[in-house]
Amino acid sequence: MKEILTLLDEFEKALPPLILPEELKQESPFSRWIDHTLLKPEATPAQIEKLCEEARHYQFASVCVNPVFVSQVSKALAGSPVKVCTVIGFPLGATPTRVKVFETRTCLEMGAQEIDMVLPIGLLRAGDFETVLEDIYSVVEAAHAQDALVKVILETALLNQREKIAGCLLSQKARADFVKTSTGFGPGGATVEDIELMRRVVGPDMGVKASGGVRNLAIARAMLNAGANRLGTSSGVIIMKELEEETAKK
Repeated sequence: MKEILTLLDEFEKALPPLILPEELKQESPFSRWIDHTLLKPEATPAQIEKLCEEARHYQFASVCVNPVFVSQVSKALAGSPVKVCTVIGFPLGATPTRVKVFETRTCLEMGAQEIDMVLPIGLLRAGDFETVLEDIYSVVEAAHAQDALVKVILETALLNQREKIAGCLLSQKARADFVKTSTGFGPGGATVEDIELMRRVVGPDMGVKASGGVRNLAIARAMLNAGANRLGTSSGVIIMKELEEETAKK
């Protein structure tokens, strides 16, 4: 923890330079950056089925749904490269760690391959970094035991800069695979400034996911240019159609 506190003080004074991951410098299908997402509480099985059909068609990185739909999505995406993603401790992050671990293991048994967990936001803001670290690490340990990725949601709109930096450093220390901006249920979503901040803090080797408000191609590109290498959005089809129209005009 002393190392984290030292880095936190250093990064508050001067952030490291922005270094993008190598994958962002390479040509990749745009769809592979997108987690095709539907987390609305009123989502129906029919809507989830359509989500999966769209994901298979466009070859998105994953389909991200609430835990109750993981089994359905796992079956619908079987045989495709599209991953099954779900959310843990969502959207408040305020469930006990052991409950998050149980939820994670249950979702993995149902077919989840990527876990987007919400850290305990209030504890992060209170500076209880030991508890936050243990919370993240416990979920990471459960997920990595089944070769699943973990993305840690910070809910950046509720945090000041020091808290955002701390959330990134704690997630990195806990060996999470990504840090992620938002649940989509908070007071704000991803911003270019927050994505650049997160990328500067974690460096080029950890994932950064922009979520919340990524509604069109221009915003999606801005997030990638700032350092995001995953985009959580319910507008994946809109973004891809914009890209298709743009390509057709060239």
